[in-house]
Amino acid sequence: MPVSHRPPHPEETPVPQPNFAGYHIRKWFTQTEDTLANETGVLADGEPVSKIVIAAAIHNPYAGRFSQDLGDIVADSPKLGEEFGRRIQEAAGGRAVQSYGKACLVGTAGEYEHGNAFLTAVFADPVREAVGGGKAWVPSTGKRGGPGTVLDVPLAHKDALYVRSHYDTVTVSFSDTPNPDEVVVVFAFATRGRLHARLGGISADEVQGQDGLH
Repeated sequence: MPVSHRPPHPEETPVPQPNFAGYHIRKWFTQTEDTLANETGVLADGEPVSKIVIAAAIHNPYAGRFSQDLGDIVADSPKLGEEFGRRIQEAAGGRAVQSYGKACLVGTAGEYEHGNAFLTAVFADPVREAVGGGKAWVPSTGKRGGPGTVLDVPLAHKDALYVRSHYDTVTVSFSDTPNPDEVVVVFAFATRGRLHARLGGISADEVQGQDGLH
């Protein structure tokens, strides 16, 4: 019997239903890497640098349309941030987090602004709390793309942006997301600065943690 290749009727296309607060989350991701030596093979000056990425592929309720109000994304951001915080605590396994960064990867039916709506302060604040507080702003980036798109997530010291040794990057890619109507929300963390950082600036041990800079 021949197989029908007709497109599904609109009534046959399921509408993603919320499964976490007001969001439909299709997948969670946890990525870890431990670097034991630098690019020229010199062993770590102290502990290896561990980088951890927590990400979620989330249905974009505004895909394919313009809306002045993006409240359907922002409204439950604190709950989403709490879950990211819980997951980083679990992945870190008691190791202290020194730096962080966030990013979004927006499917092609969405606007870049939709991704940024997932990354506001009300989302990030519970994550800050989960890693022991963070005085510095969280570096952020994002782009539009499809599955397999490479995304570079910036990192900086969570309490003092003038700590040059902690300017770093985590590169991520997801093989089957985002779909056109999805946004991948990403938060990245590191347990220390770059191996053998030697370009000056204040050290992590000298951080005052008062203004997010020093």
